[in-house]
Amino acid sequence: MTRVKETIARHDKGYNCAQSVACTYADLVGLDEATMFKVTEGLGKGMGGTLATCGALSGACVLAGMKRSTGNLEAPDSKLETYKLAEEIVNKFQEQCHSLVCKELKGLDTGKVLTPCPDCIMNAARIAEEVLDLKA
Repeated sequence: MTRVKETIARHDKGYNCAQSVACTYADLVGLDEATMFKVTEGLGKGMGGTLATCGALSGACVLAGMKRSTGNLEAPDSKLETYKLAEEIVNKFQEQCHSLVCKELKGLDTGKVLTPCPDCIMNAARIAEEVLDLKA
């Protein structure tokens, strides 16, 4: 099974959208799955259930930080590079899914679903793989 498909298996198991994406790649960014699960738990359903920024997208951006950050607490020096990666992820997600907002993606106000959750999850995973060069 590809990692992209693993994201859906995790979602079907009860992981939120952010966890589904981030936990699938945790080992490739130096974090164990249980810790990544905890880190991303509050990002589901559009950030804490508010239907704001898509959780799958948030999970992909967490991966950008884990992949790029130097973790240098004394002289934070990697955030601009991390921002560039996250921006690329966000722009590609917007292009493919037509919104960054959970509520809009689900079509809750309009009745028109822009991109179903499973597709958002898989798109975020594919984009993260590409932009962050996540391979195993």
